[in-house]
Amino acid sequence: MKTVLITGANKGIGFETARQLLQKGFFVFIASRNPGNGLTALEKLKAEGFSNVESIELDVTDLCSIQTAREKIVEKVSVLDVLINNAGINGGSPPYTVLEASSVQYLDAVNTNLIGTANVTQIFIDLLKKSSEPRIVNVSTSVGSLALQSNPQWPAYSYAKYGVYAVSKAALNMYTIQLAYELRNTNFKVNAVCPGLTKTDFTFFNGGEVEVAANRIIKYVIIDNAGPTGGFFSEETNPETGLIQW
Repeated sequence: MKTVLITGANKGIGFETARQLLQKGFFVFIASRNPGNGLTALEKLKAEGFSNVESIELDVTDLCSIQTAREKIVEKVSVLDVLINNAGINGGSPPYTVLEASSVQYLDAVNTNLIGTANVTQIFIDLLKKSSEPRIVNVSTSVGSLALQSNPQWPAYSYAKYGVYAVSKAALNMYTIQLAYELRNTNFKVNAVCPGLTKTDFTFFNGGEVEVAANRIIKYVIIDNAGPTGGFFSEETNPETGLIQW
């Protein structure tokens, strides 16, 4: 049975991703910054009949919390097959524009969306290396694509740019490239995936269905050793392959 850790998994896309991976036979660790919210999510999944799931308290902005989460996980398993870095924030309260946002907004977004991802990956990399087919999926967004956001022909070019969030996710995309490069001579597959605009509290319930978003992420969880690594995938821009320019 393969194991997966999903950060920010007590709600939204992370929660639905956990549900779908449980349906596929994975053992799922749902990580949540708030332990109460994590337990509520766990109870929901168990009420649906799933048993191979545990809730883990994990704040991606707190190194001690990440290390404690690792200690809890190794009490259960010795190998981690998949890490889904899903936890993220949009930059706090408006305004999000780069001319108006405060340094605190930038620091908070980068601390969660980039540094948090990097720290979680570093602390769990040894468990992932024990897997025969380790996978890392960083949940990103087309908002963080330099190519798309600078293209006047891009349909969403005139939409709100969400500057703080976009900057932090662009940094996450570069982190994904660097990580995939460093692991290029291994069985690791490391990719960034845009789930698309999805109806969650993060988007004020605008967008598509959460089931579709989770499925887009899972495609890069279950790819075989011939699959891609170091890519950025958004089905909004390329429905056939998902692959887009960074």
